[in-house]
Amino acid sequence: MSKIGVFPGSFDPFTKGHEAVIRKAASLFDKIIIAVGVNSTKNYQFSLEKRIEHINDIFQGDEKVEVQ
Repeated sequence: MSKIGVFPGSFDPFTKGHEAVIRKAASLFDKIIIAVGVNSTKNYQFSLEKRIEHINDIFQGDEKVEVQ
């Protein structure tokens, strides 16, 4: 059985702190899913697509991290 961690948030913007949490958690889990959400009451600086693209760029090549 795999250990899967889920890190939900709007990530607008995705910060070095977010990245540090995920990199630290990578040693605890077999897979980490970054769940990028939308809050209808929030005014976003970046579109959902741009936020997902940015996070994917940061973790490119890291097979443990998945962005949804």
